[in-house]
Amino acid sequence: MSDSIQMVGLYVRDQDEAHDFYVGKLGFHVHTDQRNGDFRWLTVQHPDQPSFQLGLFRPQAPMHDEATAQALNELVAKGAMPPLVMAVSDCRATYDKLRDRGVEFTQEPVERYGNVDANFRDPSGNGWKILQTGR
Repeated sequence: MSDSIQMVGLYVRDQDEAHDFYVGKLGFHVHTDQRNGDFRWLTVQHPDQPSFQLGLFRPQAPMHDEATAQALNELVAKGAMPPLVMAVSDCRATYDKLRDRGVEFTQEPVERYGNVDANFRDPSGNGWKILQTGR
């Protein structure tokens, strides 16, 4: 048995919208989708990394009061959260595939420091970088 990080959570403004984006456009799979009243535990996995879950959570009670939840939604929408990085073998091919699926990029592939990267945001405003490391 080894120790590892199993899940990281993102704040999203709408979990249905996030589900459609991460599953329909990025090609992730749903790991868990359970509801308990207003609370929804929604996690997805990258198809090539089944041991890791990405939680798509709405800021809400009991973790946050209404004002804090609103502030968190506004910060995410402004792109204030740190970006996530998805390692890819071919940045330009992944860019083309995701763009064809409707992902709106904020930066086309750029080669720098021996790597190639491109940036996009999810519908809530979370920043993503796809990164092809140099060989």
